[in-house]
Amino acid sequence: MRIGMMVGEGSGAAPELKGLIERGRAAEEIGLDNARIANIHLDGMTAAAALGVNTKRIEIGTAVMPTFTRHPAAMVQQTLSTQLACEGRFTLGIGLAHKFMVENAWGLSYDKPARHMRSYLQIIAPVLRGEPVQHADEHYTVNLQPSPIGEKTSILVAALGPAMLRLAGELADGTITWATGLKTLDQHVLPGLEEGANRVGKSRPRVVAGFPVMLTNKPDEARALAAETFAVYAQIPSYRAMLDREGAKCVEDLALVGDETLIRTEMNSLESAGVTDLCYFPFELQPGDMKRTMDFLASLRS
Repeated sequence: MRIGMMVGEGSGAAPELKGLIERGRAAEEIGLDNARIANIHLDGMTAAAALGVNTKRIEIGTAVMPTFTRHPAAMVQQTLSTQLACEGRFTLGIGLAHKFMVENAWGLSYDKPARHMRSYLQIIAPVLRGEPVQHADEHYTVNLQPSPIGEKTSILVAALGPAMLRLAGELADGTITWATGLKTLDQHVLPGLEEGANRVGKSRPRVVAGFPVMLTNKPDEARALAAETFAVYAQIPSYRAMLDREGAKCVEDLALVGDETLIRTEMNSLESAGVTDLCYFPFELQPGDMKRTMDFLASLRS
């Protein structure tokens, strides 16, 4: 299992580049496989490009860029620019965002979201593989040529519902999940992804699963802090549905908190279910908790 870290705002970090770059460089230096960047206040791809020029080895990915706010041609252009900054280490994570954001904040229609995503992937995936695309439907009409830059980019789709999971398996390279526990990953996410991949004869998709993690001898206090840090996610309908499916009240119920044996056992269970990447969402009770957790996770890389 590859192990990475959310270095942006996903765990409540301030929306500023200096700290993001420091966390990304620390993840690289300690030996983690990838650094992921949320698109909340900071533009995720701009931040990824900044991290790319300040690192040498680590994979850098967005988690995730909303599709509704960028025309596919604009997404491709910025992806290619970010890939150059990352010297081939960038993975594009995209998603629909959420209905309340699309309709209330951006004033756009959230009608037929899975059909929107299918159209979007049918455009950007071939172009990012270096293939020309002619596409026309109710969402987009485009005629795009591949860039002479030549860098190919892997795409991961934030997918939780059945239709979106099948799309991620069929047209992308896998998925990124959050607020989704082991049972749901095993019984819902993986089967949906694999159904989509099997339709087109693709190999097993990549599954990047986000979890709060803390190596600690104070698990009750850690869960209480996780409840405060991640409280907002339990109120978002798509995440709420995954928590309900898992039988969890809130995100803190899914957190990997405890000693080395507990965290190692839970990660082994995730890997056995088919999770290919853990995305560690950092939080800490006291200074040093993040560093100790990072050190331990780096020692578990396989």
